[in-house]
Amino acid sequence: MKHNVMLTITSLLLILFMTFHLTDDTLRAKVGTAEAGGSTLVAVPVLFVWLYGTLVLAERRSGYVIMLVGSLLGLSMPVIHVMGAGGVFRGEIAKSSGAFLFVWTLHALGVTAMFSLILSARRF
Repeated sequence: MKHNVMLTITSLLLILFMTFHLTDDTLRAKVGTAEAGGSTLVAVPVLFVWLYGTLVLAERRSGYVIMLVGSLLGLSMPVIHVMGAGGVFRGEIAKSSGAFLFVWTLHALGVTAMFSLILSARRF
């Protein structure tokens, strides 16, 4: 498979997994926190730029930079949720409903982001 096609597919998968993750974060958020809705004002434009960079700027340097930054963003999600106060290793997530999908999304984000990071970094 061509390198650019693999990079485009992994970046699109990352965007999809990130929307699942952000939706789950919003549904689990405590009232009054940024995750409870205010983060959408930031997430939507960021995801739009990421999607634009993936589909329109795919073979340009700016597209590779956007996909590289998006990969780093995707890779940071599992790290943030594992290290946080209510992290996965603290056992709090296991007590809530929908924990399987949440943890699966973190794993999918991490693996896909690492692969996308390597593919986008190779283009420099």
